[in-house]
Amino acid sequence: MPSDAAILIVDDHDDTLYALESALAPLGYRLLRATSGDEALKHVLRGQIGLLLLDVRMPGVSGLDVVRYLRRLEQTQHIPVILLTGFGTDQELTSTAFDLGVADLVMKPVDPWSLRTKVRYLYDAHQRALALEREVRALRTHDHSQSQQQEQSQGPRATAPAPQSPRPPRPRTDTAIPVQRDGENRTPAPKPAPDRT
Repeated sequence: MPSDAAILIVDDHDDTLYALESALAPLGYRLLRATSGDEALKHVLRGQIGLLLLDVRMPGVSGLDVVRYLRRLEQTQHIPVILLTGFGTDQELTSTAFDLGVADLVMKPVDPWSLRTKVRYLYDAHQRALALEREVRALRTHDHSQSQQQEQSQGPRATAPAPQSPRPPRPRTDTAIPVQRDGENRTPAPKPAPDRT
């Protein structure tokens, strides 16, 4: 089921916008359009954009300028971007685009089936990543609140007494070791009777 996040299509030519909207309509995602880089940035900063389909060359703010700006902001830096170009690709454009983290660079005219496949994959992967991030955040919050509740319900912790080391055995007082001298009888002396007082 499609998410509420929209796909933003950005191009300065109305016929291209119409063709891209027609190609993506079967996916069932919400589609928005912008005709300039400035307008695209306004849409993205309002939130709820799940993917950008962005023309490279537009008057004023170019597609690459839009991507540079998005990558500097934490809330927009992971939005997938597909760049579109009708002027062919060169090494510098390709290198710059992928250094900025663009997901793909597509030549116009666009093959509708290929575009739908790429958009569906990138959009869904991004939505899954966001859902997982929200779930992890919720679990951490839940665990943290549970541990706080446990601490509050247990009250201040009683400190257990320190374990005592075992005492060494006391020497027995009822045995005497006789003093012996050389040459004397080696029979032991009788044990003294225990004191009964």
